[in-house]
Amino acid sequence: MSEKPVMLMPEDVQRLLGKDAQRNNIMAAKMVAEVVKTTLGPKGMDKMLVSPSGNIVVTNDGVTILDEMQIEHPAAKMMVEISKTQDVEVGDGTTTVVMIAGKLLENAERLLDKKIHPTVITKGYRLAAEKVQEILKEISLRITPEDGDVLRHIAMTSMTGKGAEDSREKFAEIIVKAVKQIQEAGNVNLNDIKIEKSKGDSIQDTELISGIVLDKERVSVDMPSKVHDAKIALVDFALELKNPEIDTKVSISSPDQLQSFIDQEERTIKDMVEKVKMSGANVVFCQKGIDDFAQYLLSKENVYACRRVAKSNMEKLAKATGGKIVSNLSELSSSELGYAQTVEEVKHGEDSLTYIRGCQNPKAVTILIHGGTDHVIDEIERAIKDGLGVVASSLKTGLVVPGGGAIEVELARRLRHFGQSLSGREQLAVEEFASALEFIPTTLAENAGMDPIDVLTEMKSKHDSGDMNAGLNLFTNKIENVLEARIIEPYKIKSQAVTSASEVAIMILRIDDVVASADKGGAPGMPGMGGMPPGMGGY
Repeated sequence: MSEKPVMLMPEDVQRLLGKDAQRNNIMAAKMVAEVVKTTLGPKGMDKMLVSPSGNIVVTNDGVTILDEMQIEHPAAKMMVEISKTQDVEVGDGTTTVVMIAGKLLENAERLLDKKIHPTVITKGYRLAAEKVQEILKEISLRITPEDGDVLRHIAMTSMTGKGAEDSREKFAEIIVKAVKQIQEAGNVNLNDIKIEKSKGDSIQDTELISGIVLDKERVSVDMPSKVHDAKIALVDFALELKNPEIDTKVSISSPDQLQSFIDQEERTIKDMVEKVKMSGANVVFCQKGIDDFAQYLLSKENVYACRRVAKSNMEKLAKATGGKIVSNLSELSSSELGYAQTVEEVKHGEDSLTYIRGCQNPKAVTILIHGGTDHVIDEIERAIKDGLGVVASSLKTGLVVPGGGAIEVELARRLRHFGQSLSGREQLAVEEFASALEFIPTTLAENAGMDPIDVLTEMKSKHDSGDMNAGLNLFTNKIENVLEARIIEPYKIKSQAVTSASEVAIMILRIDDVVASADKGGAPGMPGMGGMPPGMGGY
């Protein structure tokens, strides 16, 4: 009698085992790295992403590209996650982290071909990642908030090649000023820097406003369009009559009763406006609605008012003007008011913006970006956010490293020395980790149209002779001292990139079985299986 086969799982489940699973995952990760590779560095190229609905994004920001691509392969999704983590933690280096992770897996494949067990490779990668963190701490340079020039160059290095090239010096100045303005007790909360966009004018007209810009207009044209010496009331209750929360009937049996009911409503709103006036406020920002009659009364009192201001903007206004958000009208007094030199409504094309300027020592500021098209403005916004991230990160850790691929070549050189002290097969994994780091300078050279092998050989030679700051200056296309050329990056970019890349590479290498369940409609749950190339999404 033949034995009956045992069915563990339904027939429509796809499964990859052993080498097939590893190769499939490595291939997906390599493809993700290949996608973003050409965007690296000041001479990197941009990607145009077109959604099914026709929305266009033009960018060379790694995390934006991967996010917009709707990647579906599970291993590739893990690469997208580390890119997002890098963006949240540092704000820049999103392409770098994906490239290092992809190269670590590509190099691991070579070791797998030599019959080296994945556990040995992952152990070697762990040792190498720990050693890299040690070396990074040892060779990074200290800075303080007073090193404004260094901070400006860090921001410029981050923004180079991101559409902000021509104005990067001006943007760097704006970024450093903004970060220093909101810094409190050494802490920087980038949520206190509001980025507002206005279509029209040139990107050169982008400005830092020591206050807040709201995409709101005054509620009535009869209100003053500009208020000097503004005393600002921030209220989060409605300047209108409350509707009962339960169904209510009001029985009125005569015209007199109706008139008295209407008069009572008007009196209530008049009292509200009177309380605002008594507090001394000449500007009101309301989180909720403002009744038409209240608008009329406020206009008569020459009060500038905006309604339905978002809670996050109300909090920023409180930080900028020094006012307090009031929840009860009877609590409103002159001591709760904020102050600004001017509040005015400014029209940009079809848009109306409210500018709150001249706040005394504001702890929230606005960067107002101008540009010719939405695509340009969006890319400038991404560049400025990267710049803000790296400056804040540098101030937080107080550590920076040389850019232009110098730090990667130095790390690789020292890692190789460390690898020679290991006696087991882990030595091979450490060697491959070192060569993965060198993928950054070779790609920088390649994207600039230079010979990557010549560049890497010359850089390694200079580092071997003791010049650990020798990196690639892509403005002169020469290998020189990048610290003197002011090409500087935050320590945190490199530290976070190595940590995230090595963690995801180790995790993917340890997978030897992929089980993809079918969804309820019967379609298999994993693209890129069964010999097909990995599904890379909907664009």
